[in-house]
Amino acid sequence: MSTLQDRIGRYGVWNVGLRSEDPARRGELGEAAAELEELGYGAVWLGGSSAARHALPLLEATGTLTVGTSIQSIWDYGAEASAASFAEADAAHPGRFVLGLGVSHAKLAERYRRPYSALVAYLDALDSAGVPADRRVLAALGPRTLKLSAERAAGAVPYLVTVEHTARAREILGAGPLLAPELKVVLETDPDRARALARGTLAMYLALPNYTRNFLRLGFTEDDLADGGSDRLVDALFAWGGEDRVRERVDAFHAAGADHVALQVVAEETGDALPREEWRRLAALLG
Repeated sequence: MSTLQDRIGRYGVWNVGLRSEDPARRGELGEAAAELEELGYGAVWLGGSSAARHALPLLEATGTLTVGTSIQSIWDYGAEASAASFAEADAAHPGRFVLGLGVSHAKLAERYRRPYSALVAYLDALDSAGVPADRRVLAALGPRTLKLSAERAAGAVPYLVTVEHTARAREILGAGPLLAPELKVVLETDPDRARALARGTLAMYLALPNYTRNFLRLGFTEDDLADGGSDRLVDALFAWGGEDRVRERVDAFHAAGADHVALQVVAEETGDALPREEWRRLAALLG
């Protein structure tokens, strides 16, 4: 039986716009998903607190593409409802939907309390409802949740991390579990322009302690977190530049232990935009 690593391959796409619930965009989403499959991406990861219903239009438009939530907040969706929607998606498209779960952030979730214990209880409820551990992944940053990803899920999908974090995560996970970090890509060769685009995206995350604590654990300082992020921080979190430089940065994540890298394009037009030309460029440079 193939593993999740086998099914999703080395590269995927992370995007918020692909989770749109606008009926007028359903055809556009399906067309984009079909092209991503044709380009050779193994998975699409739906940004925001997404759910199985957001994956269905993409699954229906493709034949082999895996679609995962990255992440579904445990505070937004109850475990029983998540299990039921997982079962529905899996019945219609066997083996192609992955339930990505996370605890979100205190500033974004009103009921945020004892997040680790809440996540464990949520996984217990999914077990009772019959959701297989090898069909769910955790948005893990810290050591405890990374260990939980190995013990109670197929692996981890860390968001906004560095090569060094990937190496540490692989040590904690061990050789078997999936490690699929998200990596932001800016296809811009001018350093000032590239870093300005990066900082525009980074700003909201610098206000979330789960991320800033992780940066500090990795050896960054409070000075690195000030004024939109230092060049050192930006360069560690974003792959920017020409094709050779971007390919080198993506390869570094694989060399550090990533099985799969979920690429998020950062461009002038953000939000729900589908950066299809950039996805084509990335597919070409990644071979």
